[in-house]
Amino acid sequence: MGLEEEIDDIEAEIASTPYNKSTEAHIGRLKAKLAEKKEKLENQSSAGGGTGYDVEKTGDATVALVGFPSVGKSSLLNSLTNAESETGDYEFTTLDVNPGMLKHRGANIQLLDVPGLIQGAATGKGDGKQVLAVVRNADLIMFVLSVFEIEQYDRLQEELYNIKIRVDEQPPRVTVRPKIKDGIKVTSSADQDLDEETIKHVLRERGYVNADLNLGEKVDIDRLVDGLMENREYIPSITCVNKVDLIDPDYKETVDEQLRERDLDPEEVTFISAEEEKGLEALKDRIWDHLDLIRVYMDKPGRGVDREEPLMLEKGSTIEDAVDKLGGEFKERFRFARVSGPSATHDKQQVGDQHVLEDEDVLKLILRR
Repeated sequence: MGLEEEIDDIEAEIASTPYNKSTEAHIGRLKAKLAEKKEKLENQSSAGGGTGYDVEKTGDATVALVGFPSVGKSSLLNSLTNAESETGDYEFTTLDVNPGMLKHRGANIQLLDVPGLIQGAATGKGDGKQVLAVVRNADLIMFVLSVFEIEQYDRLQEELYNIKIRVDEQPPRVTVRPKIKDGIKVTSSADQDLDEETIKHVLRERGYVNADLNLGEKVDIDRLVDGLMENREYIPSITCVNKVDLIDPDYKETVDEQLRERDLDPEEVTFISAEEEKGLEALKDRIWDHLDLIRVYMDKPGRGVDREEPLMLEKGSTIEDAVDKLGGEFKERFRFARVSGPSATHDKQQVGDQHVLEDEDVLKLILRR
């Protein structure tokens, strides 16, 4: 029996087994085994080569536009960036990953229009695995939905989950330390619904015989398995609904209800018309807000403050991070810095390399001669 058949059999057994306390350990073992089989199949597929969509990450951040065929991703990319992605009123217009660069609030944000997903992409349909591999490297996922097909969101989420992308989740606070004897010891800082024997069954299925496991949160079986795996990607997302120019105003209430059914707040979703370029400024702002970038304006000797091309850093970055990004002589000759702006207690405050910067700070580096 091949790996794909084994995976199908395990998934069928999980689906047919009622979940209760008496079956919990059995289901835990099955899910751990399923994760192992899928990982092995993925490694085999990767070793087999084939056509991929290798796109070099450039700019300050990367956003993947994820949606089924003909939802308007290509038109949206063209409207937001300088890209020229082919568009058409038929499915599968986009056959390769098309990059474009969105310039917003001083940041260069790479947008990737990936080929339209279809159901079953995670198992390889429609070059799905290659497409989703590109998504795994993104800093933000943007779901692009047609206003007439909000239910596509469910299938997109499923495909991403099957390719080990955990959307809008934080990594489980699960740590495991192998040891050479004394079996498995479980400690937890949160009350667990899973009993200890079930947890140990899952660890043994993952190959742990002697280990210390610490759980920093309440976990179910899926979160426990994810915490033991190293190939999960945790990526934030936003959602936009396209083609709103084609509906009557009264239909908006129906769309809002469909979004709420999927735990999407209509106020948090951006409604756009890529074709008529409506709602795009709001979408740009939402992209910026979810990337957690900050702008730092450099005070350059003899030239003053450069507000045209800020240094882009991740939120929470320190002076040390800024110096590392600048590289070269800045890192070698750094003495201290002067900061003005939101993070400073006063203008031109003298600070060390562990000072945490905030958006729109002005930074001057003092270097050794």
